[in-house]
Parts: sequence; structure tokens; C-alpha cells
Amino acid sequence: MSLSMYQASVPVFVRALTNLHHVLKLGEKHAKDKGVDDATMLQVRLIPDMLPLVKQVQIATDMAKNGTARLAGVDPLKFDDNETSFAELYARLDRAIDYIKSFKPEQIDGSETRAIVLKTRNGELNFEGQAYLLHYVLPNMFFHCTTAYDILRVAGTHIGKQDFIGKP
Repeated sequence: MSLSMYQASVPVFVRALTNLHHVLKLGEKHAKDKGVDDATMLQVRLIPDMLPLVKQVQIATDMAKNGTARLAGVDPLKFDDNETSFAELYARLDRAIDYIKSFKPEQIDGSETRAIVLKTRNGELNFEGQAYLLHYVLPNMFFHCTTAYDILRVAGTHIGKQDFIGKP
């Protein structure tokens, strides 16, 4: 049996965002134990020219929710990027997960050749559905999930590979 576009996207997105929620919880606990407020922790960066923790989470959720919607051929649900606390990030993650779970396999399956056009600040990107998922959305989502994890690790949070990957 072959892997469907739905199986290669929705469950993967849900798992990644659920695990991101988990590592953020551990990061929040670490910050509170060390007396670091949310506003400070959410602005931590790996290096000065990289985006802060809050932006990494925002982009990871956008990649997953927007990717799902575009594969289904619908306009993505818009989120404001205005989170200033861990609680607001958890709400964003939960909202993204619920949105992604609302899509049915029949909306995503068969999207391998669906034309997807993204307008970016560097111009237009044109994809077919399978390339969009495998070569754009998944790598971007995992990059931002990993970067959020790395920021929390560098900040001293006691997390490991299993926290990132989750339980099988």
C-alpha cells in the first residue's frame, strides 16, 4: 500500500506541533524555575540574526496549517502573530492542531499534482502538491520546530531527542 498525501501531511503536522507544545511546556517550567518571565524567554534567539523563540513557533504553526489548507485547495486560516506568553503560544498550537485535524483524507488525497502558488517577498514560488509538501512545507516546519527546540536547549531547558520526537 502506498502512502497517501493525507498520511504524509496531517498526522505528521499534528505530531510535530504536539511535540513542540510539549517542549515549550518544559521550557516554560525551566524559565519559571529560573525566574525568567515569558516576555524575556519568548525573545531568546540562537544568534542575533535569527528569529526569536516566539517567531519560530509562529512559523512552524503557519507552515503546518497553511500547508494543509493549500493541499486541500482552500485558503488558509489566518492567525495574528501577536503572542506574548507561553499560554498564548499553547493556544495558537492548539488552534492550529484543531484546524489541521478538521481536514478529511478526501480533501488532501489526490493533491500530488495540485498547482500551488506562493507569493513571497522574493517573488512567486510555483509547486505541484507533492513537491510543495515534501520539499517546502515539511522541511520548513521541521526547521522551525528544531530551532525552537534548540533555543530552549541553549537556554538551559532539560530536554532531549525523545521530547522532540515524542512517543511512537
